[in-house]
Amino acid sequence: MAWASWTTCGVFSGRGGVLTDEVGVLSGDLTVHTTWADDTAQVTVQYTGAIDWFTMSGSPVPCCSEKDSRRLHDAVVQSVRDGAAATVPVLPRSEPEQAAEPAPE
Repeated sequence: MAWASWTTCGVFSGRGGVLTDEVGVLSGDLTVHTTWADDTAQVTVQYTGAIDWFTMSGSPVPCCSEKDSRRLHDAVVQSVRDGAAATVPVLPRSEPEQAAEPAPE
């Protein structure tokens, strides 16, 4: 099983914060965490330095590769910075990577 995780601390939310499933809106200095496994990405947020994590609304989302999970995490961080009761953004699916063609002999 392939998996990856990404964490970004010290993300200051824009006006209106981030919408979570458990407690509604969080705002201020947040930490964003994305875990990718089994073609699914889970996104959680917390107040930086706190113990409790909260599911960002819109999570989990289908995510077909580690590369896409990194793109998603970066987009989530930007969404948090934008605020406006941010939810997990929907990214366009990336094209599958093509294997290099063998060199002619």
